Amino acid sequence: MKKAVFLDRDGTINSDEHGYINKPEDLHLYHFAAKAISKLNKMGYLVFVVTNQAGIAYGYFKIEDVEKINAKLINELAKGNAFIDEIFYSPFHKNGIIKPFNTDHEDRKPGIGMFQKAKEKYDFNAKESFMIGDRFSDIGFGKNSGLKTIFVRSGGGENEFLQKRNKTEYQPDFVVKDLSIAVKLIEELEK
Repeated sequence: MKKAVFLDRDGTINSDEHGYINKPEDLHLYHFAAKAISKLNKMGYLVFVVTNQAGIAYGYFKIEDVEKINAKLINELAKGNAFIDEIFYSPFHKNGIIKPFNTDHEDRKPGIGMFQKAKEKYDFNAKESFMIGDRFSDIGFGKNSGLKTIFVRSGGGENEFLQKRNKTEYQPDFVVKDLSIAVKLIEELEK
């Protein structure tokens, strides 16, 4: 049975130092992203992106904008021979102002709606799979889904880790600098 790696998008695959990514021009992949994801592809992992996009609920951007940004992500990664099996995103936030997205929803990490969608569509062994992200909501998603979790300190991860590591119920299995190191760790764990 296949294994999967779930990746957060902003702060894990691409920089999010300027806040919300609300148009394709704002998407800047980390220089190591394509090589790291390509390595996962070669190792036989399914690769999924799972991303909270609350900016839709807040009215900062629309679903079409997220889909254009995701299309650019796929195209940029393809230049480095990296392939994403599917991108799942959650447009929900209970404090949003745009209906019907202004609700608490299981798709929003740490909820597992996006995991369940992937599991219904693809056959993979969750116990042998991973979640990699730069927020404790990513780690919560992984833990709630039965995945091994890797916290990356790229993007907002460094501040998130320093400010919240002792205040969260979700403790990662591993903490590393960035996605490239996370993939090296997965390689080591495979041996």
